[in-house]
Amino acid sequence: MTREILVLPGGGYSGLADHEGEPVAEWLRGLGWDARVVRYPVKTRHPGPLDAVRAELAASRAAGVTQLGIIGFSAGGHLAGHAALALPAAERPDFAMLCYPVVSMVTPTHAGSREQLIGDRAWPWTRRAVSLEFLVRLDSPPMFIWSTGDDATVPVVQHSYRLGGALAAAGVDHDLHIFDNGGVHGIGLAPGTVTGDAWTRLAAEWLAKR
Repeated sequence: MTREILVLPGGGYSGLADHEGEPVAEWLRGLGWDARVVRYPVKTRHPGPLDAVRAELAASRAAGVTQLGIIGFSAGGHLAGHAALALPAAERPDFAMLCYPVVSMVTPTHAGSREQLIGDRAWPWTRRAVSLEFLVRLDSPPMFIWSTGDDATVPVVQHSYRLGGALAAAGVDHDLHIFDNGGVHGIGLAPGTVTGDAWTRLAAEWLAKR
């Protein structure tokens, strides 16, 4: 069995954060998974980023990967969740890990990601169509989600909790962890910190069950 996880860095759909890329892939390799960073297009409107990830998922399947996951951070977390929830069952990843993810495009935050992805004048139904909490289905893949309670950039009430509630309502297997503090948005692996050590340990345990 070939096991692989695609890594999607954050960056507000306007750039890619290096500390959420290769360091994360290296951590996953240490857990026994193949991992590679997907440098999806930024400053590109929907469905450009999703189409790029869809092609990378298809390439992994064609290469013989039998267990395929995806992990994303912030806007990359939105894109990872979008791929897991919006793509047809045969094309989506087997599981997704979302780290302080942008979830909703109908709430006031995170405006930067929304404007890059669909523009600042998108119709309400367009905003809803790319909001993860409205894409959950009974057969959605398992998800691991974490964020910090003091994240002012992507507040958990408007994002992670909305997705967690939708997954719970649909009976989808998921773990949702909200830590007391993380200091700032976009902490990545944050080795040597309480939150960093906690989320990576919990994620490793969750992956071991896959």
